[in-house]
Amino acid sequence: MSEEIEQLDCLIIGSGPAGYTAAIYAARASMNPVMYMGLQPGGQLTTTNEVENFPGYPEGVTGPQMMVELQQQAERFDTDVRHGWVTKVDFSGATHKVWVDEKKEIHAKTVIIATGASAKYLGLESEQKYLELGGGVSACAVCDGFFYKGQEVVVVGAGDSACEEAHYLSKLCTKVTMLVRRDQFRASKIMEARVRNTENIEILTNTSTQEVLGDGNVVTGVSAKNTETGEVKEIPATGFFVAIGHQPNTEVFKPYVELDEVGYIINQQPGTSKTNVAGVFVAGDAADKDYRQAVTAAGTGCMAALDAERYLAALGH
Repeated sequence: MSEEIEQLDCLIIGSGPAGYTAAIYAARASMNPVMYMGLQPGGQLTTTNEVENFPGYPEGVTGPQMMVELQQQAERFDTDVRHGWVTKVDFSGATHKVWVDEKKEIHAKTVIIATGASAKYLGLESEQKYLELGGGVSACAVCDGFFYKGQEVVVVGAGDSACEEAHYLSKLCTKVTMLVRRDQFRASKIMEARVRNTENIEILTNTSTQEVLGDGNVVTGVSAKNTETGEVKEIPATGFFVAIGHQPNTEVFKPYVELDEVGYIINQQPGTSKTNVAGVFVAGDAADKDYRQAVTAAGTGCMAALDAERYLAALGH
């Protein structure tokens, strides 16, 4: 049985930079936003040890600390930040119905989706260990590449994003080794040519990752296996970058909100946060397959709150 139905002007789903920025703007506009933080409060940034490319932090900041400060800023303007995750929605009518933790029902005039996307990892125990330690495993070269300046790194993947990551890292690192599982790339020809023509990128095809090696604190190398010959070799590296794609956290919205083939929410009007459902807006990585940065997510969070405010105003709120 549902609890008593709660009526809201603005519901924000997700708690990364996009969600918190939307909350700050919505709260300051007297929209009384309620935020549900989701399965990973703070989003992907909570797995990032150092953030040095977000404006306003001259000394850098840890991802978790940045999320704590964003939450405090949102709460300063009376955003109601709650634990819980959205398990079902019904956007078929004029009222946006949302269920939290399979029991609490909410009716919201506006909904801002800021559920983000989750990086795909190989699932190796050693990979997850050093990811959690923050000692050399990453899924974002733009975010973390600077920390490996002048060092040797490994990139896993065969698509355009893997080629982009490798090419970006090649400008910072002395050597980049790409591990491509099959005998050919999945990337576009132009991206493949770019990495093949970069002197300090070595490409190992038909190669899978066996284990991420380390000293218990940081990554020291990668054990890789040639799937044709069976040969196993150790590749010295201080960084292990996984570039096998992201999965947008949008499955719950699928029956109502238009998604692309991967699952990213489609903006109905470029330059806005509008989805195909009136009164439902999207911010951050749930719709962003290209940039995936904290600062761009924050910008779209602002846009979503402003779009939601205008929508409410048009309703006569």
